[in-house]
Amino acid sequence: MAFAYNAQAFPLLTLLFSSMFAIGLANYDFNWGSTTWNKTNFPYTHPPNATHTSNRFIVGGSENWHYGFNYMEWARNNTPFFVNDTLVFKYDPPNANSTGFPHSVYLFPNYWSFIKCDFRKAKRIADPTEGAGEGFEFVLKKMQTYYFGCGEHKGIHCKTWNMKFAVMPLKHWRF
Repeated sequence: MAFAYNAQAFPLLTLLFSSMFAIGLANYDFNWGSTTWNKTNFPYTHPPNATHTSNRFIVGGSENWHYGFNYMEWARNNTPFFVNDTLVFKYDPPNANSTGFPHSVYLFPNYWSFIKCDFRKAKRIADPTEGAGEGFEFVLKKMQTYYFGCGEHKGIHCKTWNMKFAVMPLKHWRF
């Protein structure tokens, strides 16, 4: 006999198929043959930034670029960043009447240099005078992690005052 009736298997299989059918019918706007049945949005099919425009961020917001501010927190609160977004570093230029200290912007080559505030292989991308007025602009051109820090006074602003942050821009999804 090719098919043996099992009294225990039949109710279990019936329950399984009816549950699957009920879950399928419970989906919002279910239509036979329609492609609109999956309302879970998986996989994610909409672009994170639907306008596809670049954004301009003033580093530190109204606080600008100075020591004593938590830039890691600022970066976390302003995510996501996208490729071609612009970071604007605004800071006071050094002058004879200023009681503050000059600032600069360095780009660290890797995570360990960033953590240790090791400027030996870092690239200076903005001098102390470039943050005045409209500020220094840096465009996030690639989908990679960028590590920034202030390298003035042998890196003391970075080491002591945590004047550093990292961003990882995402790619715009085009559909």
